[in-house]
Amino acid sequence: MAMAFATFNLSPSLRFVSNNKGFFDSQLSNSFLSSHLFLGTSSFSVPTLSFSTIHQTSCRPHINASPCSSTSFRCFAQKSPVDGLGSNGASERLVVLVIGGGGREHALCYALQRSPSCDAVFCAPGNAGISSSGNATCIPELDISDSSAVISFCRKWGVGLVVVGPEAPLVSGLANELVKVGIPTFGPSAEAAALEGSKNFMKSICDKYGIPTAKYQTFSDASAAKQYIKEQGAPIVIKADGLAAGKGVIVAMTLEEAYEAVDSMLVEGIFGSAGCRVIVEEFLEGEEASFFALVDGENAIPLESAQDHKRVGDGDTGPNTGGMGAYSPAPVLTEELQSLVMESIILPTVKGMSAEGCKFVGVLYAGLMIEKKSGLPKLIEYNVRFGDPECQVLMIRLESDLAKVLLAACRGELKGVSLNWSPGSAMVVVMASQGYPGSYEKGTVIQSLEEAENVAPCVKIFHAGTALDLDGNFVAMGGRVLGVTAKGRDLKEARDRAYDAVEEIKWPGGFYRRDIGWRALPQNEFARNA
Repeated sequence: MAMAFATFNLSPSLRFVSNNKGFFDSQLSNSFLSSHLFLGTSSFSVPTLSFSTIHQTSCRPHINASPCSSTSFRCFAQKSPVDGLGSNGASERLVVLVIGGGGREHALCYALQRSPSCDAVFCAPGNAGISSSGNATCIPELDISDSSAVISFCRKWGVGLVVVGPEAPLVSGLANELVKVGIPTFGPSAEAAALEGSKNFMKSICDKYGIPTAKYQTFSDASAAKQYIKEQGAPIVIKADGLAAGKGVIVAMTLEEAYEAVDSMLVEGIFGSAGCRVIVEEFLEGEEASFFALVDGENAIPLESAQDHKRVGDGDTGPNTGGMGAYSPAPVLTEELQSLVMESIILPTVKGMSAEGCKFVGVLYAGLMIEKKSGLPKLIEYNVRFGDPECQVLMIRLESDLAKVLLAACRGELKGVSLNWSPGSAMVVVMASQGYPGSYEKGTVIQSLEEAENVAPCVKIFHAGTALDLDGNFVAMGGRVLGVTAKGRDLKEARDRAYDAVEEIKWPGGFYRRDIGWRALPQNEFARNA
């Protein structure tokens, strides 16, 4: 049966849809528009309101549009609730604010925009790519380091859920301030975020609650650290205790490299206060993997597995980066291993944090090493937010209502929740500015992004560090700039689609690894990109 829908377009990314039952059927009804659009009480500008009518012959999702489309038609008449969440919240409508402006946040906005329970997505500060894609309305003028400004924005715009992307605002206590005034926030308190903010704290939790991890010692004195390194021998791992933007880990293959790492952190202070203590850790040989779980303080549910590529160069060579690519699922994390990770690492941590009086609410990201000698997982480190670029491959595969699931976590209601994922695989190839992770040039022009997204089905480009120049061209403003992401029936198809899209992009100032997925695919699959 044909149905008519009215669509109010406030911007390419902020869309409110009404059906025959009346405007919105949501908490953002006429009062929202009158108070914030027509009376001008908000200091944040919104583009001109336009009206159009859409005729849709079916209400089943994806009938007349590609399921891979980033701005697909959203039918609110026949939305089914998320598995395990029941029907009580089926009509609950949400305005969501995503905090951050990188590739991870773009992926979160993309998934939230597709969430049936989500009416609108804001992103602060966002970036040019997020805004241009239509996946969120970006608010660059909102100071996310000022919790009172964030609270004021949430109240003015009826925000019902805040999703904090990066670790720094969490460690500084943004979630504490938001929760204190009753704004549901997906992200841990500052006390719980210490799992990432202090590697020494994380290790102490492991010690206390029997969580398997590498042997270690913590030092603030360079001479004592070097003596311990000499006793242990190389290879060995040196880590800055605090946040260092993913660059505070040195895998030293020789004693000299280890001594230099200690001096750079404790004597030269290259990481500032984040490196005033160092963790000297046993080198674990094996295969790394990323494991994510949503946590509501007491319960945890696993997400799909993923594997990151940290080193800057092909064959896992060169210095560590924030991540040069990822794929999901990761074959190394079998179902048996995933169950073991939940039982031996994730759940003991959740229960331990609760026992310590700082319940963890958010996404717990365990960086794992599957040891070569034992085949068992050990915890390398915890992050307290989605990984970047792992978030990109997870969000493009997620089929559940992300907004509703994250709100359930905020309310302590994850027990019994299950998630739906698209079959097959996904891969993201990160394009970075030449020179990254060292110094790099800003302002280089990037072209043919639209052509790249259209090169194959299920390709999505997530922006991390882009801006628009005066001529309307995308330019690179960061180290990691683009996350070219694709889905496929299997990893090979996802890989081919991602690299086909990468090769379409015209950006002389950028580079990328040509071997993402090499651990899971036969070596001859990479000949085409050699």
